[in-house]
Amino acid sequence: MPSWTHLVRFIAVEDSQEHLGQLVDPTRDVGRDSADGKEITVYLIDGTIFDGRVTKEILHVKQLLSPVSREDCNYIRCLGLNYKDHAKEANLALPKAPILFSKPRTALTGPFPATINIPKCAQDETSDYEAELCLVIGKTGRNIPEDEALDYILGYTASNDVSARALQLATTQWSFSKGLDGSCPIGPVLVAPSVINDPQTLSIKAIHNNDTVQDGHTRDMIFDIKKQISYLSQGTTLEAGTLFLTGTPAGIGYFKQPRRVLRDGDEISVQIEKIGTLVNKVRYENL
Repeated sequence: MPSWTHLVRFIAVEDSQEHLGQLVDPTRDVGRDSADGKEITVYLIDGTIFDGRVTKEILHVKQLLSPVSREDCNYIRCLGLNYKDHAKEANLALPKAPILFSKPRTALTGPFPATINIPKCAQDETSDYEAELCLVIGKTGRNIPEDEALDYILGYTASNDVSARALQLATTQWSFSKGLDGSCPIGPVLVAPSVINDPQTLSIKAIHNNDTVQDGHTRDMIFDIKKQISYLSQGTTLEAGTLFLTGTPAGIGYFKQPRRVLRDGDEISVQIEKIGTLVNKVRYENL
């Protein structure tokens, strides 16, 4: 695995070009710093997210991008109904096996200043948020045993499974309603497994217009990370660059009274322990 611990993909102040970098101060919440206009300093990474080497050259972040590019992402796998408290709020039985749906790479976007764009077909007062821990597969594998599953992880980041609920409820298949362009923001930083030894020990929150609307913990997953990787690699090759969105805790807007929806101009953030805050504004498309 590469030598970085806190990787960001960014446009540099110095040359307005795209680079990879290692945070100089990994204790800072780089997503919140970016949204607040604070200076972010990084060491340049030479190479890719898969083999990058941290150099001593210092650059400054002009704009954060998603830590995984669309070119490096080959598949986005998502788990539905994977937290006990979320199943309870939905009044649904716990699933006996992981529920899988997918998003296309065109759904992938980054942290602020990237926006969550709501297209005309979803501007119906049902656009919703789902705070999720996202993992990135770092090496290709198949039929992976549970006790080896964490060895295949390149890093962890925050994600938001933005969902068009009316479109979702119109069919039993979720991929279209959750796969609209820009419906999968991830970031702000990719954190190495050497920092997060156990992914089931992380608090996870969603914050909508300064109100905490989800407040959960990854220990409440029905199928933990090891089980997800092992189960979904049965007879199936998981390629390096695959993203897993691992499910959301209770508190989604659809089940709140009154309901919470994502409207034009709103701010929605996903905050995960040891990762930081993925901040996005919501924008209604005019086309």
